[in-house]
Amino acid sequence: MKYGGYNSGRRSCFVIDRLSKKDRHKRLVQLIDENPFVTDRELTRQLKVSIQTIRLDRMELGIPELRERMKQMAEHSYDQVRSLSLEEVIGDVVDLQLDKSGISIFEIREEHVFSKTRIARGHYVFAQANSLAVAVINDEIALTSSADIRFLRQVKLGEKCIAKAYVRNIAGQKAKVEVFTYVSDEMVFQGNFVIYRSAGE
Repeated sequence: MKYGGYNSGRRSCFVIDRLSKKDRHKRLVQLIDENPFVTDRELTRQLKVSIQTIRLDRMELGIPELRERMKQMAEHSYDQVRSLSLEEVIGDVVDLQLDKSGISIFEIREEHVFSKTRIARGHYVFAQANSLAVAVINDEIALTSSADIRFLRQVKLGEKCIAKAYVRNIAGQKAKVEVFTYVSDEMVFQGNFVIYRSAGE
């Protein structure tokens, strides 16, 4: 993308040369490969085109919308949760490798926010991370023993929280799980969980 400018009196005007359709398609595929959870609206900001253009580009390239991409990932890429029923995990699990890692997506809706500020109640963001930390453990009994957490910024109505859990260590009855939650590419929450597991008994 090229930028050019000229001076007209006191004002400077800038002209943006947009990507060609071919280059835009190439970049669109790259962005979705890097982050399968990217929304059409986020793509409009990165590619500097309208949301209608993004949708048309996806159709031409045979790339499904975000919800369908999530469904496809969920059908093909994760182990079965052992420690919880899937309904007890806050958010949609889209990837789960037991005792290794997991990913879930949680969309902030009306029932999750304060009515005046439209900001998510913190316990929902925590619950997504906590339930994923428990779900990633390969054991029928897994419970949170302790948690060291940080909220890095407020999450707002309509935003999608992408939680990524990583099992850092398993020793006896305890597993250490680190969870990072993002909105787009911005980290909004970080948690270090110690999970009790019965397998170490």
